[in-house]
Amino acid sequence: MSAPAPLPLSGVRVIDLTRILSGPFCSMILGDLGAEVVKIETPGGDPVRKQGHRVEGLSWYFAGFNRNKSSVELDLRNPEGVAVLERLLAGADILTENFRPGILDRMGLTEERLRQINPELIVVSVNGYGSDGPYADRPAFDFIAQAMSGYMATNGTPDTGPLRTAPPITDVVAGLYAALGAVAALRGRENGGPAQRVEASMMMSMMSMLAYLTSNALATGRDPVPTGNDHPIASPYGLFRASDGDIAVAPSTDRIVEKFLGELGLGHLLTDPRFASNEVRLRHRAELNALINEALAHDTQEGWITRLNAAGVPSGRVQSVTEALADPQVAAQDMVLRVPHEGRGEVGMIGFPVKFSKTPLQVRHPTPELGAGGRDALRTAGFDEAEIDALVAARRAGRRNHLRRCRNRAPQP
Repeated sequence: MSAPAPLPLSGVRVIDLTRILSGPFCSMILGDLGAEVVKIETPGGDPVRKQGHRVEGLSWYFAGFNRNKSSVELDLRNPEGVAVLERLLAGADILTENFRPGILDRMGLTEERLRQINPELIVVSVNGYGSDGPYADRPAFDFIAQAMSGYMATNGTPDTGPLRTAPPITDVVAGLYAALGAVAALRGRENGGPAQRVEASMMMSMMSMLAYLTSNALATGRDPVPTGNDHPIASPYGLFRASDGDIAVAPSTDRIVEKFLGELGLGHLLTDPRFASNEVRLRHRAELNALINEALAHDTQEGWITRLNAAGVPSGRVQSVTEALADPQVAAQDMVLRVPHEGRGEVGMIGFPVKFSKTPLQVRHPTPELGAGGRDALRTAGFDEAEIDALVAARRAGRRNHLRRCRNRAPQP
């Protein structure tokens, strides 16, 4: 039996200094693609290990962004920890970090120092606003980046005002762009180009996702009007009400609008001057939506979704997260995985949205416990057993000191 084909990034080594969300999402993507990712954690671990819903001590918030990694616990506030990190970097292809600009320099890991350690190292930075400009030093979180990028102002309606999107979308998009940049920089290096720094920021990544909304604003000088579940430039389009609940319908062309209204028995409306073209339908959207809802009330969600999709009209039910996870299409795409986790049996994880026909991606390592896989990572970097034992002992001492500091900071009764 032949050995399985290598994954796309097999043989690529990533030293991961990221924490919280945007950076870990980037490094997880690289790990999913086959890279060996070594997550460097401060004594006590990534702060997210203690956040969100936990089962038997494992934070599922943390688990969502940290599979396919090993963990090494290092105190980078002392020179010994930085020296270990430098040895790890000497054999790495990529360093990922999401500190505020300037933090690496203060640790002694300036651009010049990193080039001395490893001239071929690609440095991938994820931050809030970019490494220069008037906001470079500001702290950033998803909520702030949604607000600052213009994205929040496009959600909701004039009545609701700006609305936040529930998932941490600016973190995820910045992490995704950073991973794309990392792969592109690797390819550039293979083509004979220089190793370089790659940067993705939450605010700028989110602005790029506004797509035609920014193009229209640049062309007209006007802000887009938030339209809620309706489409700003297409009608009919949005959420409509069947007899037993909402359905989403997206007729994106005149031909599909004709099919949609025909299935509802409303084809005659296209000869009505109020609805004869998309331009006039936008002005009479409320009237048209009311007529559509009246027609949809005569059948169920499933009845209409079956009919409309058969006619070539894109439509679907509004599902909760648990309903989506149980959807047969999600199962067919292997998007819910059951992964053995030491001490916890099988745990559920979301799968890989990108499918490779010859080298399907896999969870090679479940979310690591703090320090799990660290010995192997250190051996790969050239540390001998005595050095590793000394580091483990120092780590335990550092963890005790960390716990002592936490207790001392705790409020007294």
